Amino acid sequence: MPVEVLITRVRDGVELPSYAHPGDAGGDLQIAVDVTIQPGERVLVPTGIAIALPEGYAAFVHPRSGLAARHGLSIVNTPGTIDAGYRGEVQVCLINTDPTEPIELQRGDRIAQLVIQQVWQARFVEVTDLPASIRGAGGHGSSGGVAGWTGTSELS
Repeated sequence: MPVEVLITRVRDGVELPSYAHPGDAGGDLQIAVDVTIQPGERVLVPTGIAIALPEGYAAFVHPRSGLAARHGLSIVNTPGTIDAGYRGEVQVCLINTDPTEPIELQRGDRIAQLVIQQVWQARFVEVTDLPASIRGAGGHGSSGGVAGWTGTSELS
């Protein structure tokens, strides 16, 4: 069942997010300005919209896979999180990962996807020891995914 998300245009002439296909998880977000992103450069770009999410929901801004594959365009803090209490303009921190070619974006280009999800707030309970589990403290390649990983941290 769809959740109602209130939305307003904060810049004239921008399009509201829309789903490309029935059943899609993310609605396409468009850029509200023209911009050129140089190789390795990151820029915060406006979408021209602001939203009001119901309590218990958050919006997550994901990269568009086609732009990532074709041009190396991604989002720095992917996914970007929009909390239910935020009422400002939705902006996206884009990065050009291509080592040589700039990316030119025009107002109205689809740059990201907005996924709305129900979220729970946790009640954090401090304890002296955590209960045991099969996995234990193994992480960051402990299941064989990172060659040469010893399971120790160099940050200690």
